[in-house]
Amino acid sequence: MKKMDISVVIPIFNEEKGLPELYNRLIKAVRSISNDFELIFVNDCSTDNSLQVIKELSETDSKVKYLSFSRNFGHQIAVTAGLEQTQGEAVVIIDGDLQDPPELICEMYEKYKTGYKVVYAKRNSRSGESFFKKLTAKIFYRLMVKLTGVAIPIDTGDFRLIDRVIVDHLKEMPEPVKFLRGQIAWLGYKQTFVEFDRDARKYGTTGYPLRKMIRFAIDGITAFSDVPLKIATTAGFVVSGFSLLVIIYALISHFILNQTITGWTSLIISSMFIGGIQLIAIGIIGEYISRINTTVRKRPLYIVEEMKVD
Repeated sequence: MKKMDISVVIPIFNEEKGLPELYNRLIKAVRSISNDFELIFVNDCSTDNSLQVIKELSETDSKVKYLSFSRNFGHQIAVTAGLEQTQGEAVVIIDGDLQDPPELICEMYEKYKTGYKVVYAKRNSRSGESFFKKLTAKIFYRLMVKLTGVAIPIDTGDFRLIDRVIVDHLKEMPEPVKFLRGQIAWLGYKQTFVEFDRDARKYGTTGYPLRKMIRFAIDGITAFSDVPLKIATTAGFVVSGFSLLVIIYALISHFILNQTITGWTSLIISSMFIGGIQLIAIGIIGEYISRINTTVRKRPLYIVEEMKVD
């Protein structure tokens, strides 16, 4: 496969209105670095005319390539599919919503040329996002670092520039549930960052509602940490120990102090508490079993309905 200087991977889901501006800004940014590049758009089964716009761009510019999925497989899978088609020595991952400025690629590339294998974009501010989303994101990334022991960069997304060696290692990771920013951090190598202020979304609506954010958080934690399982085990021992103490107290009260403990309310509350702990533990175990089941099935990560990558 012929190598080139830079590849840019852009996952797309319902970004029809912003695609022309995104293309123009990407072309301007990347051409200021090299004329030997490619733009790989990955259409994650958009329901608008995103694919048609991408096709039109590819017809007028040979540097534009694309993959289009048969159904929606998700953002992380879309990025993975794009990475597998890249030919660049340096590869940029950037979302298609224009919240991450393509102009930052030049600064990222300058740092990359000084010897870094990964240059990620760190957000100073996040315009157009609710206080709740900012707070939960901050808590999530700091919790991830504590739980996993992997130095996952805080206040970052998938917007980054990575060396070809990183791409090659990512291809060797077979897990079907992807958490790319964690995988890249786990690989190690020399990494640095550039800072920027994230813009508000200009067109359309976010593809990451609360439901998907929760699912993404669960995938990230279960992919890199077994701490939830240890917490479930510890909680089981704590509740069992507490229950044992209550039983001993009840026996002493009945046989020695002649004070039989009564109370329907306390009985129900303790039963519900223990039942809640059990359900949480079962749910945690189920998440890990689900990951194992998904891996064992060995289904393809994605299905490409049509593509142009030559």
